[in-house]
Amino acid sequence: MIVVTHLLGTGHLSRALALAEAFAGRGWSVDVVSGGRPAPHLDTGGATLHQLPPLASDGADFATLLTADGHPADARTFAARRAMLTGLLDSLRPDVLVTELFPFGRRALAAEFDDLLERARGLPAPPLTLASVRDILAPPSKPARVAETERRLLGFYDGVLVHSDPAVVPLEDSWPLTPAMRPLLRYTGFVVPPPALGDGGTDGQGEILVTAGGGPVGRPVFEAAALCAASAALPQRWRLLVAKGDAVLADRLRAMAPAERLVVEPVRPDFRALLGRAAASVGRCGYNTALDCLTAGVPSVFCPFEDGKEVEQTIRAAILARRSGIAMLREAALTPDSLAGAVRSVLGVRIPPLDPASLAGAARSVEIVEAMLAEKRS
Repeated sequence: MIVVTHLLGTGHLSRALALAEAFAGRGWSVDVVSGGRPAPHLDTGGATLHQLPPLASDGADFATLLTADGHPADARTFAARRAMLTGLLDSLRPDVLVTELFPFGRRALAAEFDDLLERARGLPAPPLTLASVRDILAPPSKPARVAETERRLLGFYDGVLVHSDPAVVPLEDSWPLTPAMRPLLRYTGFVVPPPALGDGGTDGQGEILVTAGGGPVGRPVFEAAALCAASAALPQRWRLLVAKGDAVLADRLRAMAPAERLVVEPVRPDFRALLGRAAASVGRCGYNTALDCLTAGVPSVFCPFEDGKEVEQTIRAAILARRSGIAMLREAALTPDSLAGAVRSVLGVRIPPLDPASLAGAARSVEIVEAMLAEKRS
């Protein structure tokens, strides 16, 4: 049973479903409980998906949670979610319980996670209980947060699956680990889809490929890229993949540069194949985007999302920019000229490939869980 609530993008759910697919592929029965907005475009990977009353953040304000109709969540919404969560636990009686991000994050949902963990601990056969976290965590705003996280880990958890390679991005680069936390860590490697297969296509060959998310998250990057294309500061054509719901933005971007310099189209399912043919990539620096670029080996400029108190992407981009072929461009410095300069600095520079073992995080997660479960049972 994997419990995940994505509040802004779908990266957390995508990673949870990739784990679910790996477990299902090894013969496990997997139930994913999602508390964010439905994401029907994501493959459930052989898992059974259970939808809680959905919540989303108010932009980058993760303390203000909104219901499906855009109103602030009230006590009834939270009570319904807690009741459904504990009810699923009682009916499923899982051998393994995984909470995605909590207790390192999702503090606004602490009450429902605490109820779930208390109920799990009280079952006749308590499940192996694990936290699942990505490579970078938002650093705690107060020292009390660290003590609170340590208390929950020691009271409820058997381990922490860290979906990273410590040789590339160690967890302590973003989170102040205490001596009591360290023995719980189990590095799995990165959770990424299989490498994209060559599809024989030529779209995007030698172009600069830009993806940056939907709505206000992606708009500054897309606008700078379109103006850069219009200026002809670089000889390459630019291809912008805009969220399907952003038709108005797409039309406005198309009007900024001639078609021979700029292509604007909806996000494509063959994105990763396009990435492999691109001369360079430009985008935000979420977990999935960064790993797609690293796996493809495409020279990349990361423009981290920094709205509100968001620091995760900035930390990741700064760490990755230590590698050749990668540049970081902060949003405060983002202009058509600075973007052209950043792209120019990485063009033709090959990104050093990651160790294949560090890209097998989903399969390695299953191996770690099976070994821990066998040890627990013995």
